[in-house]
Amino acid sequence: MAGVYLVTVAISGFFLGSLVDRYKKKKVMMLSSICSLFLYILAYIIFISTPPSLFTDPSSVILWAFIILTLVGAIAGNLRTIALSTLVTLLISEAKRDKANGLVGTVNGVAFLVASIFSGMVIGFLGVFWMLVFSIGLTILVIIHLKTVSIPEKRVIHAEAQTNHIDIRGTIRVIHLVPGLFALIFFNTFNNFLGGVFMSLMDAYGLSLVSVQLWGVLWGFLSLGFIVGGLVVARKGLGKSPLKTLFLANIVMWTICIFFTIQASIVLLTIGLFIYLCLIPVVEASEQTILQAVIPPERQGRVFGFAQSIEQAASPLTAFMIGPIAQFIFIPFMTTGAGVDLLGTWFGTGTDRGIALLFTVTGVIGLIVTLMAMRSRSYRKLLENYQKH
Repeated sequence: MAGVYLVTVAISGFFLGSLVDRYKKKKVMMLSSICSLFLYILAYIIFISTPPSLFTDPSSVILWAFIILTLVGAIAGNLRTIALSTLVTLLISEAKRDKANGLVGTVNGVAFLVASIFSGMVIGFLGVFWMLVFSIGLTILVIIHLKTVSIPEKRVIHAEAQTNHIDIRGTIRVIHLVPGLFALIFFNTFNNFLGGVFMSLMDAYGLSLVSVQLWGVLWGFLSLGFIVGGLVVARKGLGKSPLKTLFLANIVMWTICIFFTIQASIVLLTIGLFIYLCLIPVVEASEQTILQAVIPPERQGRVFGFAQSIEQAASPLTAFMIGPIAQFIFIPFMTTGAGVDLLGTWFGTGTDRGIALLFTVTGVIGLIVTLMAMRSRSYRKLLENYQKH
């Protein structure tokens, strides 16, 4: 499933971004919801018409058809996400876009909180059937709501002769024209690549400290970090230089990653994760604000789609790789290897401490790369270019 997600996200961002640039934003957002609805309905039909035994066989074609339909249905929602970023440019003055992006982060945080808590509860207590019913019902409500929303976009912005194709080459050319912008996108990609360590191993580490039930409740609380971070940006903004804010936030995040597993403490882990999650909307709002300022409006959909394709594909890729690294290097190092004598007296030993050490090493790498990036020529060029706007 992670592989399907990785490939689909990596490919779809280019295409979805081109749709946002070619058509009016409301029409694109409506298309996103209708596609999701259609795919969810197909998945529902497959589910109710298939014997349960076929869903217990990992090699079942019908099982993978069901998985792909639901996964692509969810990824179709990325079209709406890209359109929303361009709508901030369309509807909000440049001086207030950082706060608007913070508010978008808050909304996404609320969605994450609700999804984190209720999706698991629906699956656990009601089953997949009702999960599909609720997904279809909520998607219909989204379509009805969008029909009532008025977006003052009289025409599609066409500053180019050719906007009827994906045009990856043209998008890359536009990004290249802004000195340092490619470096920013790949810096965020690298951060997401390291973030895949947490995607892969955080549950395993957390469950070594507390029960499954408490871990689930704890994540419901931690998800509030997205909301808090987004609200702070919505109220205070990102300062005079969103680029500096982005890098300072990364410095804090990677420093937290070095220390929040330094001892086997659920309190230390909770505090660190909460601050980390509070900073994610700051980083995302900073990148969006920079792109909205330096990229022409007629190209923003494709650039946001390009960035989404590159950046979102990184975490699942790490998730594939990090399991074997933890299993064959870090865990043995802290259970039977040299790490027991070198670090064990103060760091602790065992499987969980092997995972904890991997988190610490990841934080050190992330911090070093961030500090090096802040001293780079690309950083200075992008900072100068943004200040011109």
